[in-house]
Formats: sequence, C-alpha cells, structure tokens
Amino acid sequence: MTMQSAAPRSKRILMVGAPGAGKGTQANAIAKQFGITHIASGDLLRKHIADGTTIGKTVEDIVNKGELVPDAVIMDMLRKPVMAASETGGYVLDGFPRTVEQAEAAYRTAGSLGVGVQIAVHLDVPEEELIRRMLERARGADDTEDVIRHRIKVYEEKTRPLLEYYSSRELLIQVNGARPVSEVTWSIVVQLQRALKRPNTHTSGTAHKNQATADKAVA
Repeated sequence: MTMQSAAPRSKRILMVGAPGAGKGTQANAIAKQFGITHIASGDLLRKHIADGTTIGKTVEDIVNKGELVPDAVIMDMLRKPVMAASETGGYVLDGFPRTVEQAEAAYRTAGSLGVGVQIAVHLDVPEEELIRRMLERARGADDTEDVIRHRIKVYEEKTRPLLEYYSSRELLIQVNGARPVSEVTWSIVVQLQRALKRPNTHTSGTAHKNQATADKAVA
C-alpha cells in the first residue's frame, strides 16, 4: 500500500485514561462531534480473539490477565486503520499507546508519515470510582476486583508516564472524567475546539510543547 501524508487539516486525537475512565464512551462522542474515525485497540483485539485469528490466539491469555499486548502486535494491527482514517479526516485513538516506549515507537513511525497524534486528552478519575465502574460493567469471570486493581496498577506504572511525555511533545488536555458523561464530553469538545485553532496542531509530524490544563481537580 502506498503511504501518503494525512490531509492537511486532519484531526488526530489520543484518549488517555485508566481502565474504566470512559475513554471509549468519550472517543465515540468526539468522533461524532468532529466527523472522524474512532479507533479502539481493545475492540480490535477482542474481535481478533472472537474470530480466532493468529493475533487473537497470540494475545488472548495476555488480555485476560490484564497485561499489555506486545508493541509489535498492536502497531501492526493499527497501521492500516490509522492511515485510512488520517486520509479521510482524522481519528480519535483509544487504547494505544500505553507506555512511553510505545509512544516513542509510534511517533517515529506515524510522525514520518504525517499521521502522528496531535492532541492527547487525559480523563482523570479516582481509583475507587474506576473500580466501581469496572465491576458494574464486568464482562466475565475474569473481571474480578483483584484483576481490576491489577489493571489499574499496570496503568499507574506503565501508562501514567505518558502524561509527561505528551505534555512536553504534544498538546495535552486534562479533563475531570468523574463527572456525568455529557459534562465530560462538553469539556473535551470546548478544549479541543480551542486547541485545534492553533496553527501548529495541523502540522504533520511536528512535536508541540504547549499544554492546556483544565478541570484537573476531581469533584
């Protein structure tokens, strides 16, 4: 497939947050608001597992334990969806990258193609609220409180450092994700609209050093 740079004014957004923070819900709302594609790595992985593909068989046990799927597997799975979405208006990416190492690898690849993340949105939610939400929506026997707490611990150790990474390289938006869904969506949309008006957010493969911080305090 011939790789091309993203459309000059495509919107390329990343959702960051612990399990249960509402990344998928908000990503869907943002995708509809801006007319872009929601790409959820978790949904793609679950489809591969359900379909019994080679990727699915490789990652099933890892996913069930709440561990992180190898970088190479995720990047290979996401490459085509990200390229296609970038050429048709943009994307809101949910679930990857989850570590600074993944972000650096993705930045080298996607940045060179002009499809790198422009803005990272962090949904900040207290741990006990995360656990309550995850137990409420438990999908199966593996969604126990112990497993959920382990997933949150993995997030704190592996994924939270992304906030510093994106605050220095991209435009990081901080949002209180513990509020009602509609209020969180409104806050994200307002901040994204403001951020996307900045000329440098439309420059492909450029690192940004601005940081917008709002709604950081958890109600």
